[in-house]
Amino acid sequence: MGRFLNKGNEKFERFSRSRYYVDKTELINRLLERDETEKFICNSRARRFGKSVTANMLVAYFSKGAASEALFKPLKCVKDRLFMENMNHYDTIFADIQAVFVEARRSKEDPNEYLDKCFVGELKAAYPEIVSDRDVLEKALGKIYQATGSQFVIIFDEWDYPIRELEPQHTERTDYVEFLRGLFKSSDASEYIRLAYLTGIMPIVRTKGQSAVNNFIEYTMTNPGDLAQSIGFVEAEVRALCERFSVDFEQMKEWYNGYDLNNTAIYNPLSVVRAISGRRFQQYWTVTGTYGDIDDLINENYDGLREDIIRMLSGNRVTINISDGRNDLQTFQSKNEVLTALIHLGYFAYDADTREIYVPNKEIQEVFYQYMENNRDDNLSRFMNLSEKVFNAVIEEDGECTARLIQSIHNDFISALEYNNENSLACTIMIALIAAFTHYHKPVREFPCGKGFADIVYLPLSDHLGNPVIVVELKWDRSAKAAISQIKEKQYPESLEQYWGEVLLVGINYDKRTKKHLCVIERHIKNGYA
Repeated sequence: MGRFLNKGNEKFERFSRSRYYVDKTELINRLLERDETEKFICNSRARRFGKSVTANMLVAYFSKGAASEALFKPLKCVKDRLFMENMNHYDTIFADIQAVFVEARRSKEDPNEYLDKCFVGELKAAYPEIVSDRDVLEKALGKIYQATGSQFVIIFDEWDYPIRELEPQHTERTDYVEFLRGLFKSSDASEYIRLAYLTGIMPIVRTKGQSAVNNFIEYTMTNPGDLAQSIGFVEAEVRALCERFSVDFEQMKEWYNGYDLNNTAIYNPLSVVRAISGRRFQQYWTVTGTYGDIDDLINENYDGLREDIIRMLSGNRVTINISDGRNDLQTFQSKNEVLTALIHLGYFAYDADTREIYVPNKEIQEVFYQYMENNRDDNLSRFMNLSEKVFNAVIEEDGECTARLIQSIHNDFISALEYNNENSLACTIMIALIAAFTHYHKPVREFPCGKGFADIVYLPLSDHLGNPVIVVELKWDRSAKAAISQIKEKQYPESLEQYWGEVLLVGINYDKRTKKHLCVIERHIKNGYA
């Protein structure tokens, strides 16, 4: 048992003994069932989604250096017919690529030469009569397979670290890509490899439209395939944890739900576990990283990127063409490429059916609010200040001030091409009330209530139930009073007051001729009006 070759199961044992552990061993079943054409796997997910736990689970299962029967016996994967014959059966190479690169640099060694030296050194110790000091890794693996018939399982965690962190022309990066190419695309790779499993944040790197290792099948945040549930918590798992530890599931859902992977709701495990252990719902995910990922990307403002982000923060969705050309964080050339990267990084969720992206939950909303409040871009800071003023004006029932501020936002942040219909007006209102998300769910368009459908409804978060429901009715070339009348005639407040005490009625009209907004606000109190 070495550091890289045939590690034991100690790390996974610690994870599996945790009281918050969620059994993901069915991934093993899915990997075992794949045929010879499907044994090169890259399973990427956003930061802190549980990738390392999964990688260590695979090491514990496949490695000859572990004795894991007792460890896996209580878990799901034992039900699979292939379980026993494959457990602890393979020479297994595991490396955390980020840790290796950091270590090599501290030792003032070339990271790629260090990788090769470490791997070959341990193979030589295990197979001294087969491997020589002059062998590179792929040659050593090929010689062992030819001599023994023994195949290898290769698992790389944080495989994309050099791709994410280094410029495309950086020698360490280009050498690393060649290292991968030599290891996984050599003429003998399909013979000596039983399974290659890469996990990281970004999909396989592409250079001039070609993948450096195009024999890998990719499972990503935008296309997770049948491995959608293999990393991250599904809703049933989160609900079970909440029940076990007496935590409010609805609040957990508000804060951390929202990632849609192959029509499956996925939660970030780090945030869920910390919310349970700390008994507090707050932002946990980005505490482990920085705003650097988004700061540089957003400030470039490719093709109106900032405006799209503002739209998404307001509860709207944005259509996107997923980019597959550039999967690093340095060489963007379009808005689609930036937004695609932000999906992989976990800042946005993606609906593959509609090809739309959106802000998944309250935790990510807060990430962007903080970013915008602290951003050096004066336009973003000004917008957040305006939105806060709009929200306060609505709560204070100041229709005149609300109208004036909405008009300012409409003029400044909505394209003139979109400034001509009721849908544009609805988008404007949602953008103007971004600041409401501190206290409210995402707004609901065409909310069914009373005898019809309210244009926009804001429902208080479960920890802000003292706030009034906000019902917004929009008119185009009519009057704000007509909007209020419709709210009353359709009995929207009465249908909502059984769940919430007070309802704010907000009627807004836009006059196409004068370009003016008018707003009337009334408060409906249970069993009557104020």
